[in-house]
Amino acid sequence: MPQVALVAPQLAAFAEVARQGHVTGAAEALGMPQSSVTRRVQALEDGLGRQLLARVGRGVELTSSGRALSDRLQGPLRALEEALAAVAQEADPEAGTVRFGFPLTMGPVTVPRLLAGFREEAPRVRLVLRQAHASELLDGLDRGELDLAVVIPPSPAVAHAVLGVQEIIAMLPESHRLAGQASIPLEELRSEQFIANPTSYHLRQLTEEWCEEAGFVPAIALEITEFSTVHAFVSQGQGVALMPPSESPVPGIRQIPLEGASRHRVIGLVETPAGLTRPAARLRDHLLARFSEA
Repeated sequence: MPQVALVAPQLAAFAEVARQGHVTGAAEALGMPQSSVTRRVQALEDGLGRQLLARVGRGVELTSSGRALSDRLQGPLRALEEALAAVAQEADPEAGTVRFGFPLTMGPVTVPRLLAGFREEAPRVRLVLRQAHASELLDGLDRGELDLAVVIPPSPAVAHAVLGVQEIIAMLPESHRLAGQASIPLEELRSEQFIANPTSYHLRQLTEEWCEEAGFVPAIALEITEFSTVHAFVSQGQGVALMPPSESPVPGIRQIPLEGASRHRVIGLVETPAGLTRPAARLRDHLLARFSEA
């Protein structure tokens, strides 16, 4: 026990660096200076006699010893967090922390509006938010780093509640020949250059699938991970894109519905396999009741 008590702060710092992939993000998440995080990890390495992290560019990478320790830490750290949360809830059942993840396409308006309503109902619940792609959010749930996450689309293999659907539309430069249309058939874009996500992204797979159903293979001119950057290239006339509607107007872009078959993705709410704390269950119920209003 004395050895565990000694290294507990070091383990917490190491686990956060391993999760973030760099010291800066870990320091922000832990609310301490980068130098303190670095010292704790170095002290842990000195105590174990093993190098746990290797610098790669501006970030860090786990060594084989670091990966083994990180994998073994997930369960015990999650159990410790649950024990502390249980004690805190007994002292104040209206308080606690909820770690909530949501997609990059829902950040500007929908999620802030939903969470503002929740915070009015539960002002003593602290929210820790993570915005990421679906695969990262599902990994976070599996590792016990998140309590709840909105995922688009949810995997059929994962238990989830359906919140709604996300329409997919065509985004065209304002100068495009079809920019004045109220709606367009997808086959009208067969001669266009497309801006899309990498092939591992669900939206890219849908783009290729739907275009093939319309009788053509889309010409992918640019591959970009971030949706805001896709917007920027479309607005500059570098191509067209199939994307969810932006929650706020994007200068230089016309957002036009697609004709014919419905083009949409399911929006799902997924819970951690470890079970929900009372504050997390309260947020879940709020999202299920209010999502359609957002």
